[in-house]
Amino acid sequence: MARLPRRTLLRGSLYGAAVSVGLPFLDCFLDNNGTALAATGAPLPVCFGSWFWGCGTNPGNWKPGKVGAGYEMRGDFAPLQKFQKKMNVISGTNVVLDDKQLLVHFTGSVGISAGSAPRGFDTTPPTVDTLIADVIGKKTRFKSIEVCCTGNPIHTQSRREGNQLNPGEATPLALYTRIFGSGFIDPNAANFLPDPKALLRQSALSAVSESRKDFEKTLGANDRQRLDQYFTSLRELEQGVEAELQKPAPLESCTVPSGDVNAKSANSEIEAVTTNHRLFAGLLAHALACGQTRVVNMVFGDSNSSLRRAGESQTHHIYTHEEPSDPKTGYQSNVGWFVGRCMGGLATFLETLDGVREGDSTLLDRMGLLIFTDTSYARYHSIHDMPIMTAGRAGGRLKTGLHVAADGDPSSRLGLTLQQAYGLPISVWGTDSMRTTKTITDIVA
Repeated sequence: MARLPRRTLLRGSLYGAAVSVGLPFLDCFLDNNGTALAATGAPLPVCFGSWFWGCGTNPGNWKPGKVGAGYEMRGDFAPLQKFQKKMNVISGTNVVLDDKQLLVHFTGSVGISAGSAPRGFDTTPPTVDTLIADVIGKKTRFKSIEVCCTGNPIHTQSRREGNQLNPGEATPLALYTRIFGSGFIDPNAANFLPDPKALLRQSALSAVSESRKDFEKTLGANDRQRLDQYFTSLRELEQGVEAELQKPAPLESCTVPSGDVNAKSANSEIEAVTTNHRLFAGLLAHALACGQTRVVNMVFGDSNSSLRRAGESQTHHIYTHEEPSDPKTGYQSNVGWFVGRCMGGLATFLETLDGVREGDSTLLDRMGLLIFTDTSYARYHSIHDMPIMTAGRAGGRLKTGLHVAADGDPSSRLGLTLQQAYGLPISVWGTDSMRTTKTITDIVA
């Protein structure tokens, strides 16, 4: 019991410093092309992200007619045609329930992002973005950044385990303050002075490190195992503080945006969501280009899709259940309108990432983006033939410009593929019938 104050000190040090961990990039310069670190020749670090919209699509109005290269973005996905060569469309995958109840507007997205058809809302495995962030985000100021364009933090699709959400930033202004506030260090600044607070934190953590070693000696095997995750987090914090005391490497594409973040009031009106999404897109691009994070997660519309036209109470979600199909097209027209606005937002995000030049390539080329939803046909809450896409080449680890048609395989195949592409030592992923050892080799470079 006499050791408990030291554990309290460890916990206090962790929480007290976490909000201001500095930049971790090696102190070296980019090569002449701006694509590699000059001191090592290593490529610029890869980035990962996810982009989510709710309530799926009109079945039959999104799937490309051609498999392989040279496909066309059609129907609901037509706004994305400009980026067809930098994207992949994955069709024909299912989320398999086994004996579980369908949790509407939840099971489908968890099947894609966590490889599982959950038994309850609080029994989900970690989502793929957190698994990848644990590998590529250890030394960045923010392991990941989440945003929710509807203004509700719990609309996030990023989860650690069970109901442990990674809540999203609700407003662009809050995100701007978080990224470019007092803890930001411009990697291109001529002068560099370590933050005096970081020096104090380093001293405190050094003292804690010695205390920790003594404390661990007094514990049994079970207690050491139970505390290992906590101490691992502390070691990551120590690495971040060490990096904060070093001058970050200049990043050619890094620019600091102005503080003029003219956001709309947080609500589900489509114009407000679209405006806030555009602002979020710019801020996330700056954060990635400046090395503040390597993992971002964007929610355009929530899984129940509360998106609505200005002045109307009828939501996208309600339209999916109550709107009859157009007798000429066979599709729900208003549903198609909302999906088109969502895809227009995605096109804006891709354009923003692709507009950041990095030597001969762009930030989008360094990115691997998982694009997914919660259902294929929201009218019946179907989770078969889920519409899924990827964007970006993940620094050359992924191929793009392909339509891959699966044949009823579990949607977890894509999550396994992405984890392996980002270097995770994993050969099997998912639970029950969602468990798979089969990657989507077509898109692996």
